[in-house]
Amino acid sequence: MSAFFAVLVGTVLAVLLFVPFVYINYRRHGRLSGARTLLWIAFLVYAMALWTYTLLPLPEPADIQCTSAQLRPFPFIHDIQSYPYSGPAGLVHNPVFMQVALNVLLFMPLGFFLRILWGRGVTVAALTGASLSALIEVTQVTGVWGIYPCAYRVFDVDDLLANTTGALVGGLLAAALFALRRRFFPVQVQTTTDRITLGRRLVGMVCDAVAMILLSVGAAVFANAWQLYVMDRGAGALHQEMTQQIAQWTPFILVGILTLVTGRTVGDHAVRLTFTAMPSGSVSVSRAALRYLAGIGGFQLLGLLSPADLLFSAVSLVLVLITRDRRGLPGVLSGTQPAAEDRPVTVEASRSA
Repeated sequence: MSAFFAVLVGTVLAVLLFVPFVYINYRRHGRLSGARTLLWIAFLVYAMALWTYTLLPLPEPADIQCTSAQLRPFPFIHDIQSYPYSGPAGLVHNPVFMQVALNVLLFMPLGFFLRILWGRGVTVAALTGASLSALIEVTQVTGVWGIYPCAYRVFDVDDLLANTTGALVGGLLAAALFALRRRFFPVQVQTTTDRITLGRRLVGMVCDAVAMILLSVGAAVFANAWQLYVMDRGAGALHQEMTQQIAQWTPFILVGILTLVTGRTVGDHAVRLTFTAMPSGSVSVSRAALRYLAGIGGFQLLGLLSPADLLFSAVSLVLVLITRDRRGLPGVLSGTQPAAEDRPVTVEASRSA
């Protein structure tokens, strides 16, 4: 159950943060790396796992048993030695050893992620592991900050030491891995060519779709909350038709305003794309409107008026594949072509990428 919640919440966070993640990556690295994306998703799932494995499940208040803190370091050494087992293989049956080992393993990815995603060394890994572990232990000893009348899990200084050790070991292993990588795959610094690739256009389209879905869901939640708490309607008296209309029209209007004002959709901004009139020149409001209605705006509008939105998506995808400069349906109908946003970006690339 802890793993299920970690994956579920981590995935939801990845969707919520996808557009900002793309926006930042295209400005820092000039592209969206599949490996970096997977690493960030893994980090979000791991961050949620730290929460779920250390605090969940939350017990019923009537079922808790108050515990005391264990503040003496290293008693686990005596407990491991006094447990009957034969040889090193017997350690896997020793609950005290397994508890310490799993606490170390739980925090090893933290040191790895700090190194590979933020470039932090072993000192930062150890300090971060100690701080995060202390936060978890204090949360436990305070009964989740006063939610429970007493601590229902033991505050154990050995857990703090094991977690810090795990983060330190993870940082050391990541440093060794980076040293090997630099040894066999030297890093080269190069400037992006800002080509309009198929992947770039598809990522922009995905950003548009994600932004539309999130705006729709947010508008529906707001509409229901307004009816519940402002209009004082009961849950059974909610005007579902009104909520549906608000959820459908809000993203169409908001993204439409953004496109008319800036000439670009959410996805265009995220992947640093701008559009110029062919063969050259600026894009007028009418061309921006045509681009919007031939792209994500048309998809939303067809979803409101007819069931042809999926067919529209298929046609749009095919035209992105076959048109020159990846103009797609929006570029064909509006007479515009995509170009990279005028912003210098320097990225790091290795021969292994």
